Amino acid sequence: MANRDVVVVGASAGGVEALAPDTSIVVVATSAGGLNALTHVLSALPPDFPAPVVVVQHLSREAPSLLADILDRRCAIAVRHAVDGEVPKPATVYIAVRDYHLLITASGRLALTHSELVHFVRPSADVLFESAAASYGDQVIAVVLTGAGVDGAAGVRAVKRAGGVVIAQDKETCESFGMPAAAIGTNGVDEVLGLDDIAPALITRVGPLHRAS
Repeated sequence: MANRDVVVVGASAGGVEALAPDTSIVVVATSAGGLNALTHVLSALPPDFPAPVVVVQHLSREAPSLLADILDRRCAIAVRHAVDGEVPKPATVYIAVRDYHLLITASGRLALTHSELVHFVRPSADVLFESAAASYGDQVIAVVLTGAGVDGAAGVRAVKRAGGVVIAQDKETCESFGMPAAAIGTNGVDEVLGLDDIAPALITRVGPLHRAS
């Protein structure tokens, strides 16, 4: 994977080093068919969802993105573009900025970087997932939604090594099954769910994680 030094924030030579955060975090990756999938999942989350949600959607690197604005109008939970240096807060969805990798630093802040493409894309799910695993350890819930390619598979492995949970969208409800299939192929996916079942699973899983943190 290109630019590995960018994504091992918070990791030690012996493996993942968690920071014992005071909340869990949900990280989501999607590509082709992502607007519909994100709308289904995020619109079903309550406005007081007790964890931040950080989203990487593969987008054109040239055209302006209205994704955050569109989703914010459709969802009860707040949706906005990620800001470099911001601390992710519960009940907020942070969308990756066009043509920048989005990652989480060892101090738990969001960071944007214009470093090299990963799997020919920027932003990359692997960058987000690996950095989240390094910073949040077993408090991470990673979700792989519809999309082509294999981006996210390496990140799924990192999340599982850290003790986190991985959910993948099932083939029947995907517009493109490439990314979920690659995630499932790692043998690191805990649940394969239809699109309508993902938000309820997140609500169920985040509660116990949040109380245990």
